[in-house]
Amino acid sequence: MAACPASPHPLSVERGKTSGADMTGTVVAVSLSDRHAFSKAQLRVIHLLAGLGVEGDAHCGKNVQHLSRVARDPSQPNLRQVHLIHAELHDELAKRGFEVPPGSMGENITTRGIDILAFPTGTRLSFGKAVIEITGLRNPCVQLDRFQPGLLAAVLGRGADGALIRKAGVMGIVVAGGPVKPGDAIEMELPVAPHIPLATV
Repeated sequence: MAACPASPHPLSVERGKTSGADMTGTVVAVSLSDRHAFSKAQLRVIHLLAGLGVEGDAHCGKNVQHLSRVARDPSQPNLRQVHLIHAELHDELAKRGFEVPPGSMGENITTRGIDILAFPTGTRLSFGKAVIEITGLRNPCVQLDRFQPGLLAAVLGRGADGALIRKAGVMGIVVAGGPVKPGDAIEMELPVAPHIPLATV
């Protein structure tokens, strides 16, 4: 399987290894779609390609693949090669009456056991040989309400300071390729401080 070597990325700074039980998680599901569809189909395994994304996925590419961004400037770098959502969000939504199985909100990798929304920009997640570097937050949009009415509001919240909290997962780039499948362990590596909080990409 062909894979392109990853080029240096501005977020790829000197790393600070972090270990501990709270720094590891598990892959619950993996999904992709070869079309620009809202939801993605669950698979037994997906293959990450360095510098590109998920092999066979509509959003795989060095430059932007989201249609609205392509229309604005197709030369922009693709900071949204891989979309991750935490299964804890699915649990929360189920308690509120929503039916949102893995992949249905468009994520490629569904995680459990790590607080992906709390990661700083540039955090790396390792899935065996495959490595993803987190670039930012997904900015949820009205497509969520078209999928299930009320879902957009359900994935937004407010912090104690009144700041908007976006809970619809994070985006990343692939810095090392390899397979990812349900049951794989996820190891987290923080960038060297000072840390930059996640913003939408």
